Amino acid sequence: MRPSTALLSLEQTPPLSVPLRFFLTAPLFGIAAALLALWLGPEAMGSRWQPGVLAFTHLLTLGFLAMVMFGAMFQLLPVLVGVQLRRPVPTSAAIHLLLSGGTLLLVAAFLSDHNAWFIAAAVVLALALGLFIIVIGHALWQARSTHETVCAMKLAVVALAATLVLGLLLVLANIGSDLAPLRALIDVHLAWGLPGWAGLLLVGVAYQVVPMFQITAEYAPRLRRWFAWAVLLLLIAWSLAFLHLPALAWLPGSGLAAAFVLFAVVTLRLQHKRLRRLPDVTVDFWYLGLACLLLAAGLWLLHQFAPQLIRAQWFHLWWGVLVLIGGAGAVISGMLYKIVPFLIWLHLNNRMQQAGLWQGDIPTMRQVISERSARRHLYLHGAATVLLLAGVAWPTLVFYPALLLLAAAYALQLWNLLGALRIYRAVVQQAVTP
Repeated sequence: MRPSTALLSLEQTPPLSVPLRFFLTAPLFGIAAALLALWLGPEAMGSRWQPGVLAFTHLLTLGFLAMVMFGAMFQLLPVLVGVQLRRPVPTSAAIHLLLSGGTLLLVAAFLSDHNAWFIAAAVVLALALGLFIIVIGHALWQARSTHETVCAMKLAVVALAATLVLGLLLVLANIGSDLAPLRALIDVHLAWGLPGWAGLLLVGVAYQVVPMFQITAEYAPRLRRWFAWAVLLLLIAWSLAFLHLPALAWLPGSGLAAAFVLFAVVTLRLQHKRLRRLPDVTVDFWYLGLACLLLAAGLWLLHQFAPQLIRAQWFHLWWGVLVLIGGAGAVISGMLYKIVPFLIWLHLNNRMQQAGLWQGDIPTMRQVISERSARRHLYLHGAATVLLLAGVAWPTLVFYPALLLLAAAYALQLWNLLGALRIYRAVVQQAVTP
């Protein structure tokens, strides 16, 4: 058994509906984000502070990124950590409903700027994220495993808790005229949500899925052992410096950028030397995502040390596109195109064995979602990312084509994932039909 699969307890995998409800919902929020931006137009999307940009951003961070990551945690925790979650079906259904509803309420709050919507969104999202943190956090801290993936997951949940608290403080700042100083927490909220929660979880999952699914060597033990802790400490140092000693914030900030550059370079090197050299679209999704993360890190460093070279307004929008869409969005899509076919294959095997049935061959992972279908999504996603970057500078020329491509990319992703579910149901139906 390869080291990367030594932790797996496949017999403890939760019902297919648990992760799949999150995975199938996520592209819908991606489509909604693109359609919202199209409806608002370029004039409403030209600055990070505009309500339309804030609504668009949270449709992606909560509706797409967090939605997939919540589903992945419900799936991976029993399999990787060996901990059975209590009542996973109703718990995941409640969190899914609260997260979906809370995200829509927050979008309505940004667009209407009514305090009642902000309060409602804060309550529902606090319930969604709070319940997730309690359920997943309790399971992680009860786990006996000391593997680096488990450590990264624990610290990611800590970062998510910090992101939630900071977000609630920002809601208070928005509805209270005497709490305006709290708005300085916006960048801190962003840092704990993206490099903290999303970054640490993606890195921790990568320790397993890159060697296992992409047939690469293992990440170096020293990197696995220290990376998550280094990121957490740098986040704390940057947050304190940003709020109290802003002239020194560049120092831990540069350390954070360097840490993720190191992870990206190491991952690209492992993938370049992978043992299986067959074309694999999921690896290409990783190439796109890691390239965008490297560009985002370079852009941040350039903005810190030579701010006169980049318009501040352009920097924030470029950085957001590179991290949310080109970076994390592409990496998560690459993961989905491995995780979902694997789950379909695994659950079909389990179902057939438990029922003592066997009629016809179970499709392979590559048959569940074809390479061609996933590659079409990759091309759309990559083209949308490039045009969105260009649209920051030339919105009148490429704003609408870029967002149409983005909507098409998420729509194709949804179609591909639904196709995997259709295959699952067809095989099950064929097996039980006399």
